[in-house]
Amino acid sequence: MTRRIAHLDMDAFFASVELLRYPQLKGLPVVIGGGRRKIDEELLARHGERALRFIPVAEFPLLKDYVGRGVITTATYAARHFGVGSAMGLMKAAKLCPQAIVLPVDFDEIRKFSRLFKSTITEISPLVQDRGVDEVYIDFTDVPGGQREGGRVLARLIQKSIFQATGLTCSVGVAPNKLLAKMASEFNKPNGISVVHEADLQTCIWPLACRKINGIGPKAGEKLAKLNIHTIGELAAQDASFLVAHFGKATGTWMHEAAWGRDSSPVVTESEPVSMSRETTFERDLHAVRDKAELGAIFTRLCEQVAADLQRKGYVAKTIGIKLRYDDFRSVTRDQTLEQFTADAPTIRKIAGLCLKRVPLDQRLRLLGVRAATLAKAGETPFHESNTHLAQSERDSAATETIAKDQLF
Repeated sequence: MTRRIAHLDMDAFFASVELLRYPQLKGLPVVIGGGRRKIDEELLARHGERALRFIPVAEFPLLKDYVGRGVITTATYAARHFGVGSAMGLMKAAKLCPQAIVLPVDFDEIRKFSRLFKSTITEISPLVQDRGVDEVYIDFTDVPGGQREGGRVLARLIQKSIFQATGLTCSVGVAPNKLLAKMASEFNKPNGISVVHEADLQTCIWPLACRKINGIGPKAGEKLAKLNIHTIGELAAQDASFLVAHFGKATGTWMHEAAWGRDSSPVVTESEPVSMSRETTFERDLHAVRDKAELGAIFTRLCEQVAADLQRKGYVAKTIGIKLRYDDFRSVTRDQTLEQFTADAPTIRKIAGLCLKRVPLDQRLRLLGVRAATLAKAGETPFHESNTHLAQSERDSAATETIAKDQLF
């Protein structure tokens, strides 16, 4: 059979979930981002047990009044028309669309609907690869109806079933592989279906910008532009040796294959996590000395959250790292590897603290993160006791420490 792979992406997922609770906001510019604030609590308290759908639109907080460091998780399509988009700072977005309504992220509700739409898919087509809270890959190849109209019939059935189960819409791209399916799912948003065949490569794919290939990021895109390569078609026209010379053997070869629409990667129903991390952006920049107590409490909480994530999911880690972002937006990371695996919060806090000693702390900080990597299933490693010993390299690093201990939090 012809290989048919679908990429399904929920439409403005975070915003759409909120619109189920607040249908009076449909059609309006709405952005979702940041945590719940006092103004949000007051709005809910003011209406008590009254149904949320009856809250007057005029009472919702507007983006123009937002103050803080939050970023947009998603925005309704009405807001996107003003140039507002995911990962944009809410303060910056307020200049583009001040009249937009701003709502906090409700992760519990998001997770509930994420589980619901994914379970709906697996009842119809069981080979599903999770790609995050709002998107999946689906292997249609051997599923009844998966070949009809190139996969459009099955995609339509899944769309309808998700809407009946959740009240939410999604967009689906169907193609011979994951690479093309991912691009196809963007062709007809929202609530659309796009089918791409191998014969459509030159007409549908080659006119697109190189950045549309999943895996070509801003830096690679900028480098390609300097080489006067802007579209996927122009990328496909290059000799593989030319791309290898400029991007290295692995990346250059992959770029050439991707430009020609080649991708043999399977739909993987289960995969092991590479790492687990927690991070937070502060409402105001914090200083390692003057805000030591506050930073210390946040740092400890992040370590405890990482430990809890590991324990809940049944993993242990051998590498612990930190991430800092300074007030000038520069980011640094440091990590250390243990002799033994651990999921113990005090141990993670201790190792993360050692990592902290290896970065300058003379600037204000806007973000702090803790990461656990080199994961293994708990119980499948020789040792993962809480009294994890430091590797020799860590002891050496601590011995050569140059930053005064009282500067650390």
